[in-house]
Amino acid sequence: MNMTRWVAILFLALLASPGQAVIETYEFSDPLLEERYQELSAELRCPKCQNQNIADSNAPIAQDLRKTLHRELESGASDQEILDYMVARYGEFVRYRPRFGGAMTFLWLFPVLLLVVGLLVLVLNLRRSRGAGEAEVPAGLTEQEQAGLDQLLAQKGRDS
Repeated sequence: MNMTRWVAILFLALLASPGQAVIETYEFSDPLLEERYQELSAELRCPKCQNQNIADSNAPIAQDLRKTLHRELESGASDQEILDYMVARYGEFVRYRPRFGGAMTFLWLFPVLLLVVGLLVLVLNLRRSRGAGEAEVPAGLTEQEQAGLDQLLAQKGRDS
């Protein structure tokens, strides 16, 4: 075998090695705690990765969050107490489903507010264009215009 082939095989072997992935295992005193750990780690966002939960992230901060989560669960903290602790430490951003209230109220209501403002602008523009169109068309003919129209119709009737 030539040298290039050996380098390629070595490179692929290094990529496939389990040392590339961080696998953390925690021992739980109760299977229910492990289930809660899985649920909470899927609900908490990694502050560094931003689009990954702490269960999927290999960032050091996510590892710390997983350790903290395990420690809090084993110490008997409730899910709400753990979430409150994480939010107090890292902000509401750490949750994938932030609570409704405070500064998040604006973020939750902004799309609805934007839709209402857009519909209001659309209705006002339609009324304005409809109102401008009606002003250009007269409601009826004056006597002089009616007489001229009658004369044209009479002349047309004689020609045919």
